[in-house]
Amino acid sequence: MTTNGKQLFSTLADGKLTVAVEETEFAAPTGNQVLVQMEAAPINPSDLAILTSAADLENAEYSNGKFVATMPEPFYSAQKGRHGQRLPVGNEGAGTVIAAGDGDAAQALIGQRVACVPGNAFSQYCYADAGMCLPLGDISSADGASAFVNPMTALGFAETARMEQQGAIVHLAAASNLGQMLVKICQEDDLQLVNIVRKAEQVELLKGLGATHVVNSSDDDYHDQLCAAIDATDAYLGFDPIGGGKTVDSCFKAMEQVATRKMSEYSRYGSNQQKKMYIYGRLDMGPTILTPSYGFGWTLSGWLLTPFLAHAGIEVMTRMRQRVLDGLTSTFASSYKRSVSLEEMLTRDAVLDYSAMKTGEKYLVTPHA
Repeated sequence: MTTNGKQLFSTLADGKLTVAVEETEFAAPTGNQVLVQMEAAPINPSDLAILTSAADLENAEYSNGKFVATMPEPFYSAQKGRHGQRLPVGNEGAGTVIAAGDGDAAQALIGQRVACVPGNAFSQYCYADAGMCLPLGDISSADGASAFVNPMTALGFAETARMEQQGAIVHLAAASNLGQMLVKICQEDDLQLVNIVRKAEQVELLKGLGATHVVNSSDDDYHDQLCAAIDATDAYLGFDPIGGGKTVDSCFKAMEQVATRKMSEYSRYGSNQQKKMYIYGRLDMGPTILTPSYGFGWTLSGWLLTPFLAHAGIEVMTRMRQRVLDGLTSTFASSYKRSVSLEEMLTRDAVLDYSAMKTGEKYLVTPHA
């Protein structure tokens, strides 16, 4: 038995990025696979690496259910590994299981609404591993569509802090959906949190959620605000989704200045306070700029959810998943600026809007609309 439906694909070839909705045939699932009729899927920043990348979207050619854009250098050559490949898009989403392989776990999900991480969620149907599906019960697909990437990432930050014996976190671009979740998690887990935002209204948003330390990077006294917040919390561990520019640098500088003020005697090498920043996104594709102004006790690393979960182990991951399910309409609730069909998500206005990755303006794709 096969099922036919629309699916979005992204192809990079001959200097062009082509993204199009195409008819696809889905064979019957096997083993522990399930076939999910997708009802909702968020467009996350992590999806854009394949969906739009660094293509010239302003001057692309848009038509019904398709756009073709030039991929400038050095970005075209840098993605040589995907040249000519027709790649599906969409990390996560939710829908109803309409068919299953003969595995017990798969059979148990038939007819259930689930959240899943198939990697091709911008599709009317997709295959998912039964072990990675989260049964939603009475929770709608719209409410469950973002049940994995943001909630598990935010929980992963809290788990990382505990693993590294830290009681406080610095978080940049903190007014995002993920950032709002982290505010609630830290309150529940008694972790101190320093939130860095860039607009006055974002300060008010987070304070309305109960955040204590919210720093506005657009203020003239941003550095002083950040130092004061770090001094009050002892936050020497941070997570940055921006990546490019001096965002990490500003945090390291503030951490070091706070640490040196607490030193009992001067050292030419700076403080021995260990400072660590994780980059977990690339909202700014420019280079990460560091300056020699925070001693030698610092570490800059990358953080990705999948490697973290592999390191944390099945017990931690199971506990995190249950916590997400319990809080999907509260702690881990997501909001969306707009819902679009597969064809609508490839219109010029929509592409330029969601590819700008503005805080709090996430899109939700409804494949059967």
